[in-house]
Amino acid sequence: MENYLDIIEKARKEGKKIVFTNGCFDIIHAGHVDYLKKAKNLGDFLVVGLNSDESVRRLKGPCRPVNNQEDRKKVLENLKPVDLVVIFEEDTPERLIKEIKPDVLVKGGDWKIENIVGADFVKSYGGEVKTIDFVHNTSTTKTIEKIKHGTC
Repeated sequence: MENYLDIIEKARKEGKKIVFTNGCFDIIHAGHVDYLKKAKNLGDFLVVGLNSDESVRRLKGPCRPVNNQEDRKKVLENLKPVDLVVIFEEDTPERLIKEIKPDVLVKGGDWKIENIVGADFVKSYGGEVKTIDFVHNTSTTKTIEKIKHGTC
C-alpha cells in the first residue's frame, strides 16, 4: 500500500492544491458533509486527518467514539469531497500538518485562526489558513444527547 506522503506528493506534482482539515467525524451528519464539500472547494485534493479512537477518548471522554476509527475512516473515504484520510494518534494534528505541508489548512468557524493548531507553521511558508462557517446546527454530541434522552 502506498504511503500517504507519497500519495500527497504525487497530487502535488500534478499541480493540485492540497487542503487539510481534521476531526473526530464520529457520527457523520449533514454539517460534516457541508463542511467537507466547502473545504474541498478551497483546493484540489482534500486530506482529512482523523483522530484515532484513543485520541477521541482523551478529547471526548470514555464513551467515545461511537464508531471505531476504521469505520469512521471508511465512511470518510467514501464521501465525494475526500481524497485521502490519515489517522493520527496525538490529540492535535500538528505532526501531521508539518509532514503534509498543506497549501490550505481549514477548520470550522468555531475556531479563531490564531488558535488553529498548525496555523503559524502553514503561514510560515506562504500557505493559507481558513475557517468555514457552519450552516447546520448539529453535532455528534447533540445527536448522542438526543438519542440518550429520547428528545424530539
